[in-house]
Formats: sequence, C-alpha cells, structure tokens
Amino acid sequence: MNNDDGFVATVGHTPLIRLRRISEQTGCAVFGKAEFLNPGGSVKDRAARAIVLAAERSGALGAGGTVVEGTAGNTGIGLAHVCNARGYRCIIVMPDNQSSEKYQLLAALGAEVHKVPAVPYSNPNQYQKVAERLARRLPNAIWANQFDNTANRQAHIETTGPEIWQQTGGRIDAFTCATGTGGTFAGIAHFLKSQRADVRCVLADPPGSSLYEYVRSGTLQATGTGSITEGIGIGRITANLRDAPIDAAVHIEDSDTVRHVYRLLHEEGLFLGSTSGLNVAAAEQLARELGPGHTVVTVLCDGGAKYQSRLFNRAWLEQKGLAQYACTGRGAEPIDVRSAMIG
Repeated sequence: MNNDDGFVATVGHTPLIRLRRISEQTGCAVFGKAEFLNPGGSVKDRAARAIVLAAERSGALGAGGTVVEGTAGNTGIGLAHVCNARGYRCIIVMPDNQSSEKYQLLAALGAEVHKVPAVPYSNPNQYQKVAERLARRLPNAIWANQFDNTANRQAHIETTGPEIWQQTGGRIDAFTCATGTGGTFAGIAHFLKSQRADVRCVLADPPGSSLYEYVRSGTLQATGTGSITEGIGIGRITANLRDAPIDAAVHIEDSDTVRHVYRLLHEEGLFLGSTSGLNVAAAEQLARELGPGHTVVTVLCDGGAKYQSRLFNRAWLEQKGLAQYACTGRGAEPIDVRSAMIG
C-alpha cells in the first residue's frame, strides 16, 4: 500500500512502549504494543482492514456494498472508518450492555447501529447471529464475521507479529494478551513461534470466560461469573483461535485490571481501556514468573475515552465494588483557586 490508500495505509506500524515502572519493579523489559495509536483508535483496525480488503479481493464485496458486523464496539469502529474510506455502507449490531461512548462514536462515524439484548452465544438472537442473518437478507452485503473469519488472524501474522519481532530485535521471551475473537493473540503467537519456538505465549483471561480453564484442562468452563471488561473473554473456540500455540493461561480478576488501568494512567501517562489494564496485569505476572532479565510484550488495545462513563467514573466503580483499586494520582492536597483570584 502507498499513501494514496488513505485510512487503510495508516493502520499498523504502532510503537512499542517500555512500561517504565513495571519494568523497574520486575527487573524485566516489559513493553506494550501501542495499538491505541492506530487511526481508528484500537487494535481492531487491523482486523477491520484485513476483512474488508479480503472481501474485495474475493469479489464478495462489490462497489457500493454493505458491511454488516456483530461487535462489542472496536471492530465496528474500525469497520466504520474503513467503510467510509472505501465507499461502503456499514451496519453494526451490538449487545446492549456496552459503554454509551461506543454507540455514540459509531453513530458519529456514520454507521447504522442496532442494539440487541445481551444473550449467550447459544441463543439465536445473540448479536453475532443477528448480524449474520441480516447480511444474508441484504443485496451486495457481507457479514464481516470477525470471530471466525481468519483474515483477522492473518492480519496479525502478517503485520503485528513481524512488527513486534523487529521492534525487539528478536529478543522477546514471552508474549501475553487477552482474546475475544482470537485473532490478535493467535496471529501474533503463530508468527513469534515461527521465528523462535521457545517464545512463551500466554493467554490472559477475565472472569466469566471459559478459555483459562480450557487451556488448563481442555474443558470449556467459565471461571467466575462475569467481568467489567468489554469485548474479551469467550465461551467457545473460534476459527481464529483454533490451533493457536498457547503455552499457558492466566486468570486476571477485575480488581487487578482496574488497578493496572490506573497505574498506566498515573505512572506511565497512558489513558487506556480495561483490556489494556488486564493485559498489563498479565504481563507483570508473567515477568515475575520468568525472573529478571527477560523481555515481555503485551498489547495496549485502545484508549480510555470510550470508557469514561464506567471505568473512569468513581460512582460506577463503587457500584461494582472496585473503587478502592482505582488510585487517584499522587495525593496532593486540594487547592483553593479563589486565593489566586483578584477582587
């Protein structure tokens, strides 16, 4: 691609950020791949671009066509950007339990947003299944199918994985991140293992997901009842995740996720979402297990602006019993602004 390709040409090549404080505390070099710096604001820009371009190449998506997807938000945001850039209609079906900022942003981008009740995948009205049926009923339309469309995983085999390998100079001992569709984790892990088989690839999983137990015992069984994280954790093995090289899994509680979100903000200056907090919590745990002198990489998935009404809202955190894990900064004494005013 060249610069004439507009939005799609700007996806990827994100920096690798050294997480200074956690690196100091663990004695390891802990890095976050800054996917929040993609033009659409998240790691899902890569999947969105890959899915649309693959559909164009195959002839499944013709000029002026429609892209339909069921998503918790970020893939829809990426698709809305790509569709605007390539001249397609974008229809997004979302569960009704996501942050309000995501719905508002998608609408602002021009996507048609349809909320459906949040129900288990086994329910025929689960948001992905509704999106699939809708796409079939529309002319010149595709269902993006991010969970089982392996163009998603291939995007990370071809771009994210090689970028991490190049940015670390091949000196990477371990990689960890959470997964929803499986594309990011599986694609990066496949590439890293192809370069050096002993790179440790560890899946991070939130409460309510079945993947932690699946990696441990081969049984899809949920650990815990649910999580504040959005778009990660799942109860099945997707086509993207199938046969991924997973060495181990770690379970990260919401309390640790929130604590690391606020650590990233106040120690690193990074305003990020809950999945980034979970990923960094997993990276810190992995670094401590490996011991000093190792290099650990994770993914900083998206920015915090889409979560202001929840993750950065103290009243909401108090309702969830998580407010005590949200540090508020350096604890400076409050000031009286009136003392600096004249008159």
